[in-house]
Amino acid sequence: MRLGLLTGGGDVPGLNVSIKTVVREAARRGWSVLGLRRGWEGLVHYDPQDPAAASWLMPLTEERVRTIDRTGGTILHTSRIDPDRLVVKSLPARLQALAKPDADRVDVTPAVLKSIEALKLDALIAIGGDGTLTYAARLAHEGVPIVSFAKTMDNDVYGTDVCIGFSTAVTRSVDAITALRTTAGSHERVLIVELFGRRSGETALLSGLLADADRTVIAEVEVDPQRLAELVAGDHAANPSRYAVVVAAEGVKLKGGGEVEHGDKDDYGRRRLGGIGEVLGAEVKARTGLDTIIQRLAYMMRSGPPDSFDRMIAASYATFAVELIEAGNTGRFCALQGGRYVALPADTPSKGQRRVDVHSLYDPDAYRPRIRGIAGRAPFLA
Repeated sequence: MRLGLLTGGGDVPGLNVSIKTVVREAARRGWSVLGLRRGWEGLVHYDPQDPAAASWLMPLTEERVRTIDRTGGTILHTSRIDPDRLVVKSLPARLQALAKPDADRVDVTPAVLKSIEALKLDALIAIGGDGTLTYAARLAHEGVPIVSFAKTMDNDVYGTDVCIGFSTAVTRSVDAITALRTTAGSHERVLIVELFGRRSGETALLSGLLADADRTVIAEVEVDPQRLAELVAGDHAANPSRYAVVVAAEGVKLKGGGEVEHGDKDDYGRRRLGGIGEVLGAEVKARTGLDTIIQRLAYMMRSGPPDSFDRMIAASYATFAVELIEAGNTGRFCALQGGRYVALPADTPSKGQRRVDVHSLYDPDAYRPRIRGIAGRAPFLA
């Protein structure tokens, strides 16, 4: 058995643990593992007629992966592409030939399928977020024996309670918020910490809860800047050290406004979220006169080695994926539901959206986490 393995989307702590575990589990069965570099790009650009094609491949042996679990990120590298709608002009001529006349975009799935065949892959394991998982489901539909599982610090993949990278992101955020209190208190300011999370506020919600922030604003609830300023001013006055802490998800929207974005659009028309911390800081300053400290944790949330929980689920998902392939049960998505590992159809992540349950987990008037009913909940309050 020859497995292909790839990681797509943003890097998170725990990916190398999954890679190492797949290789070890495969070796126990006498199988080999071929790493595909830069996510789907490896299969898109691999050309057996090109002498340089080997640069897209990384044979994975037990010796090669022996120490990789000690670091974060992914040794296979990663990318953010959708092979079924690539920009034509960015592709080599052999792939441009797949496009319809005058089309701006092209579905290169036929080339991906040829790459899988040329590499003699018996099965494929794909680890990633929404985009990676959606295309994995496409390949499953095309008949490719594939198993996927989710990684994202945002924990916003539908169908699973926990994704690789989420636990470490919360741990990093809580530690940083706690450390930043010393500066906020010393200068008697309002500390606003902006966290990654895209359009899900779960990372911010749990980080704010566990760091005991005064206010936590999440992407699922629009923020009234006057109301928030009044609450923060009260928090500041009530604190003997004269400071307040606000945690903000990057996808937060002010009432009557849109998301805060920055940078140029990518090939898919997307701009990066980010900058809501500065917007909120300016609002608080203008309405209360209080000075602020703005800290965007950004990539610090997903840098470095994984915490123990992320190590555990990364190893478990990887083991589960190999077991499913061994059983011939492919076209599956590995998930955690209610504290149990389950195998779901590969297209499960595309069937809905995972967002914070505001009614059960949040007080939208106070801009604070509020847990209603612990009985029956999973450890991360899913």
